[in-house]
Amino acid sequence: DVSSPKHGKVDPDNMPHVGGNTWAGGTGGRDTAGLGGKGGPYRLDAGHRVYQVSQAEKDAVPEEVKRAAREMGEKVFKQRLREIQMSEYDAATYERFSGAVRRQVQSLRIILDNLQ
Repeated sequence: DVSSPKHGKVDPDNMPHVGGNTWAGGTGGRDTAGLGGKGGPYRLDAGHRVYQVSQAEKDAVPEEVKRAAREMGEKVFKQRLREIQMSEYDAATYERFSGAVRRQVQSLRIILDNLQ
């Protein structure tokens, strides 16, 4: 069961973590920031293979936990904007322009990685 969203502990060795309720950047778990889980406050990619919980499990997360996760995610997003001295308007504008070329940038990254 999910209880309350949190960032989670950071693994100094960046080992892959699947499931559980402990590690930030894990996959398929609950309550912590990561990918493929349920009830976490925001997506956090630690670069590991993603294990996805079912949509039924995600849908079963209580509304108060979903609300708390959204609020925590928004708070962390606004804090990050302050750290990089960017307004919400700047972030929206950046996202609009970035989104328009996202596929092309991804393709270029793949080409450059292969060249290396």
